[in-house]
Amino acid sequence: MRYMMLMIPGGYADAPPDAKPDAEAMETMMRYNKALGEAGVLVALDGLYPPSAGARVTFNTGKPVVADGPFAETKDVLGGYWMLKVGSREEAIAWARRCPAGENDTLELRQVFEMAEAPEQIQQLAVELGID
Repeated sequence: MRYMMLMIPGGYADAPPDAKPDAEAMETMMRYNKALGEAGVLVALDGLYPPSAGARVTFNTGKPVVADGPFAETKDVLGGYWMLKVGSREEAIAWARRCPAGENDTLELRQVFEMAEAPEQIQQLAVELGID
């Protein structure tokens, strides 16, 4: 099973567009990422720039409307993610507990919905469309 582990760094909602973690924090996180890879559970990972460097596309008017960041109502934002392939929810939680996150950071774990869990007709459509 796959889990997405989402980093929600404290204070990142107000960070400037070019904000980057300090070298010491990056080094510590790189060592953690290496351990994930060596354990064979790491599928992918990336860090994200803050919302002030992003854009949102909303559809509440029936048409796409683009707003550049920062976003006034934003409280918790994503700072990065890991995609893990593990044997259980408990294993995903164990890896999250090992993360060298800061005291104001939060990790959220979300199991990835697998196509094999979809109704048969949806699985068949995925095959017809060439979607894995």
